[in-house]
Amino acid sequence: MKKGGGHLSASAFILTMIPLYLMALIGFIARKMNILNGNANPVITQLMLYVTLPALILFSLNTTFSMELLIEFTWLVSMSVFIMTVSMVLGAWLRKRADLPDGQKSVFESLIVFGNQGFIGFAVIYMLMGEQGVVYLTLFNIFYLVLIWSYGIYLFARHEASVNWRMLFLNPGILATLVGLIMLFLPFSWPDMIVKTFEDVGKMTVPLSMILIGSLLADTRMDDFKQYCNNLYIWLASLMKLLILPLTLLIFILFEVPETLLLIAVLTAAMPSATTTTVYAQKFGADAVFASYGVIHSTILCLLTIPLLYSFLQWLMN
Repeated sequence: MKKGGGHLSASAFILTMIPLYLMALIGFIARKMNILNGNANPVITQLMLYVTLPALILFSLNTTFSMELLIEFTWLVSMSVFIMTVSMVLGAWLRKRADLPDGQKSVFESLIVFGNQGFIGFAVIYMLMGEQGVVYLTLFNIFYLVLIWSYGIYLFARHEASVNWRMLFLNPGILATLVGLIMLFLPFSWPDMIVKTFEDVGKMTVPLSMILIGSLLADTRMDDFKQYCNNLYIWLASLMKLLILPLTLLIFILFEVPETLLLIAVLTAAMPSATTTTVYAQKFGADAVFASYGVIHSTILCLLTIPLLYSFLQWLMN
């Protein structure tokens, strides 16, 4: 584990985040200037869900397997199953008790359960631990990827009578994860040309997701902005996602999990709410603006919470 001061991590993390906000600003301006018209958001949504996200998954799972990695894989998957299960149980419990309209309840639950592990997660972990950290993060994300493409969609689509459940579970995200897992265990990998294609197409997900958020925010009035900033449930979702849920992973200290793996798990679980929540809300007719504010709110707050958690973990493990 790379040892480092909290101040360096905090400043580097903030520098990592600034381009993401600038991308959202580009989307905001493009929508205000009508470069992106009213039909653009659904098109961007489809492109991400069915093209760029699956490519990102296949690129992420392109790594070399070994027996040592198998042991680490077991620890990482165990922690991933634990945190996702706790998140789903608490998320469902809080949703049932939330005094929110139907279009916001599924968003509220999704903001709590699903984090930005694939986008901001990679940037932060690479910054702290380099390429080895990215390998660990990829393995930790496997269970998460399966859930966000199944349970994540179910949260928004369960009330739709016309939902094709077979197509729901055999969608590009699930199929890409399965293919990626198979390739992970095989003694050979994709040709370099194919990997490069997955990488280039997959990395489009980051700017597209932020441009989508900016575009959705451009359709919002200032009165709504103030209202969402004062929304108790957006604050509650951010608090659960950024601090309370990640700290439940500290129970694994009792099992003497390697420090590096525990650090990866806690920091990844502490990522802000997933931009995919906005995408799903847009696609399935939930409150996409509420989702956008929830994502932006937790993304802004994580500028404080990620360095704080990192410093706390460094203190705890030393």
